[in-house]
Parts: sequence; C-alpha cells; structure tokens
Amino acid sequence: MARSTKKAFESVLPPVLTLIAVAAVWEMGVRLLGIPAFLVPRPTAVLVAGWNERVLLAGALLTTAEGAIAGYLLSLIFGTVAGLFLSLSRTLERALYPYALFLQTVPIVAVAPLLVLWFGPGLRAVSVSAFIVSVFPIIANTLAGLRGVDARLTDLFRLYGANTADTLVKLGLPSAVPSMATGWRVASGLAVIGALVGEFVAGFSEGSAGLGITVLAAYRQLRTDLLFATVILASLLGLSLFAVVSLASDRLLRRLRARI
Repeated sequence: MARSTKKAFESVLPPVLTLIAVAAVWEMGVRLLGIPAFLVPRPTAVLVAGWNERVLLAGALLTTAEGAIAGYLLSLIFGTVAGLFLSLSRTLERALYPYALFLQTVPIVAVAPLLVLWFGPGLRAVSVSAFIVSVFPIIANTLAGLRGVDARLTDLFRLYGANTADTLVKLGLPSAVPSMATGWRVASGLAVIGALVGEFVAGFSEGSAGLGITVLAAYRQLRTDLLFATVILASLLGLSLFAVVSLASDRLLRRLRARI
C-alpha cells in the first residue's frame, strides 16, 4: 500500500510542480510586461473568474460532458462493430474502409450546420459531431489489431476445426485488445473536441449551454479571463475522460493477461 502510494505521488508530483512553475512565470510575466488583461489574463484572474462563474461553468461542463460521452459511446459501439465487420473480408475492407477514412478527413466545422438541420440544435447534433470526430481511431485500431493476429495461431485454430466465430472470439479479440485500447484512448479526447466544435454551430436548446457556447460568449464580451477558465475546464474534461478510459482498458488488459 505504501509502495503504491509512493509510486502515485512520484508520478503526480512532476506535472504539479511544472504547473506551479509555469503559472508563476506567467503571473510575473504579465505583471512585469504590463500585458493588457483582455489579451492575456493573469492566472490569478483566471482562477477568480472561474470561481465567480462556477455555477455557469458547472452547468456548461455537465452539458458538454453529456454530449461528449454520448458521442464517444456511439463511436465505441459503432467503431468496434465496423472494425470487426471489415476484418472478415479483404474485399469488404477495400470497399468500405475509404468511407471510414472520410469521417476522419471531413471538416466537422463545414458539416456541423447540416447536423443542426438533420438532428436539430442541442444534444443530438453535438453528440453526432463528437461521434464523427472520434469514431475513426476505434475502427482503424480494431481493424489493425485483428489483422495483426499471428497467422500461425490462426492456422492452428483452423487445423482443429474452429469456425470463424470461435476464432474471432477466442483468438482475434483477445489478441486485438491492446490495439483496440489505443483507439479507445485516442477517441476519448477527440470526442470532447468534437462536442465543443458541435456546440459552436449547433448552439443549445432548452436553456442549456455547453462550454463551447461559453467560450463564444466570453470571447464576444472580451472576458478573456473567463475564456481561459472555460478552455482549461474543457481540457480537464478531456483529460478526465481519457483517464477513465485508460483505467478501464488497463484493467481489461490485466485480466486478459492473467487468463493467458
């Protein structure tokens, strides 16, 4: 217990010290150089703005988190199924994979207005935006993991009469989990970005405004301190989702390795 606590402390201490050092240099630099607050606010001003607007920011955080998580879960389900489906046939992969790649290359800002027309403003459009941005890494890493299974083991399964479903469940998926976990982690951060971009265009409905709308409102009011506080909160949301997904995937990997 003491060893795990010491290890956690040693892993957390360096970034915390770095953050304190950067904030101190930032504070002193803004004060000494006389930079206007509407260009670069002091860290202390950002903290004050965040505290004074904590109710607004808390509601915006929950709204954005809802859209990001919904979009991420959609991408997790669809991306995994699509990767499995494409792995069944090289012909299917050649025919459909370019369209999966299209989702990664499409400029989400350009198609976001269409999402509003199709799904209406608010949560549904924001969730679809998060889905579009985050689904490709899951498809690509699931497919790469399944394609990377040792051919000799596949031949061994066939030799013993295993069908496609048995080979996939007992060999393909366990072997592909490390690659799939990488896609899950990458997609978790992208889902928050997609949700924010969706909010820029999709707006909000039923009186709920997310962090993206708060950023736009702070920018138009030249409240740079609030803008910084909102951006930092959005980053913390992405880090939190990434940490949860990483923790879950690490536990899954440990269980799989324990069975081998």
